[in-house]
Amino acid sequence: MFRIAGRRLDSLYSSSSWRSYNHSIFITSRNLIDRVARFSNSTSSPTVEFSLPYRESVTTNSLEYDKWHNGGGIFHKSACIDPTAIIEIGAVVHSKCVISENVHIGSGTIIGPAVTVGQSTKIGYNVAVTNCTLGDSCIIQNGACIGQDGFGFFVDENGNMTKKPQMHNVRVGNHVEIGANTCIDRGSWRETMVGDHTKIDNLVQIGHNVVIGRCCMLCGQVGIAGSVTIGDYVTLGGRVAIRDHVSIISKVRLAANSCVTKDIKQPGDYGGFPAVPIHEWRRQIASHRRPRMKFIFKSG
Repeated sequence: MFRIAGRRLDSLYSSSSWRSYNHSIFITSRNLIDRVARFSNSTSSPTVEFSLPYRESVTTNSLEYDKWHNGGGIFHKSACIDPTAIIEIGAVVHSKCVISENVHIGSGTIIGPAVTVGQSTKIGYNVAVTNCTLGDSCIIQNGACIGQDGFGFFVDENGNMTKKPQMHNVRVGNHVEIGANTCIDRGSWRETMVGDHTKIDNLVQIGHNVVIGRCCMLCGQVGIAGSVTIGDYVTLGGRVAIRDHVSIISKVRLAANSCVTKDIKQPGDYGGFPAVPIHEWRRQIASHRRPRMKFIFKSG
């Protein structure tokens, strides 16, 4: 029987934490084992001895994780988790996370290192949360991704496209709802922030360094480019687009399919491409329709 670090291989593989984190090693690492393993001369109990990096990966990926008692998920032993939290089977909570009371984490969700989740927050299935702080009583729907790197690049002196460092986090306030498959990028020069009581629909893209105020509503397929600042009580209709480094004052409403290309400094309703006050946009639409209507009347 093979042994790894003094443990029988079959008993090590039978543990749930080993299966969750190291099953891929057994199905993909035949070449690796051929390179780093050597067999002892003992005929009674042959031993597989691994080089130091492989042994470290075994220790980090298996022995430092355990099964959570309430739901069957996996958590790192350095995480601080309230006993009332539910971590469903297939979910993973990584190192140094803080999971508050009455949090519910769905199957397939990954909570990255040092993430904080506020009390009574509900996280759906297959959510990825990294580099992030979630407030109290939030709802994160299935498939959302929060805290990944933003889309930032520059051309270096050799003419190559080089990635800009993305070092800041995402901060989500209290009572925020984030829809399915919505993406919120971490910041590069400031934190990406979503204010209290803001509601975000499915399939919304929020770029790095964006700051969204309180009680905003973002409908489906909204796209917000990097470093945008949005005030409180702002409503964005479906498929609204906002260019980078634009500021929108509080109490603004944007009609569906609008595109904001410059700062909006007065509260009110806006629409069109580029977005203008709603009455002006309606006059534009009417003026485009008028010649066609005249042609119809003459033909009649």
